Amino acid sequence: MAMTESSRQVGVVVRRRLIDNPWIDHAWSPLLILDDLPATAPWTVLSTEADATIYYAGPASIDLFSSDTANYRDNLADGDPRIWVALRHLDGRAELELTKVTADPTEGEAMFESGCDVIGTVPMPPDIASWIAAFVDQFHVEHVFQKRKRDRAGGDRQPDGSPGQGTGRS
Repeated sequence: MAMTESSRQVGVVVRRRLIDNPWIDHAWSPLLILDDLPATAPWTVLSTEADATIYYAGPASIDLFSSDTANYRDNLADGDPRIWVALRHLDGRAELELTKVTADPTEGEAMFESGCDVIGTVPMPPDIASWIAAFVDQFHVEHVFQKRKRDRAGGDRQPDGSPGQGTGRS
């Protein structure tokens, strides 16, 4: 069976917040996903407050795969569907690059072990949730769990229940 894929471009907005910490002076976090790409250059400052700056980080692609529809369905069924965003510093510099944006909770949780510098979740916009729900409706196939049958213990016994030959039993 061929894997079906669908992709959608989204915009990513992040926040750089000042923090009171002896080792670092700021922290980055994803803030929201835009379901339409703005005509704005990546890393444009959108707003500045006393302790935070909001940036349009740039475009990213959310990729859906028919093999992962159960994960998308679980995300949507949660009642508060999320999008995972990962960013990393470029060669140890202050600049960040978007690494991954996903609606798959399993892939999102795996990003926490991937070595990315900034990982977080943001609420899924309703238009993206509708797009994912339509993909799940079209391509999800429920896989029924089939319990494997084990060989019976004492498979070397005779049909009458007596030990078979060569068992070393008396």
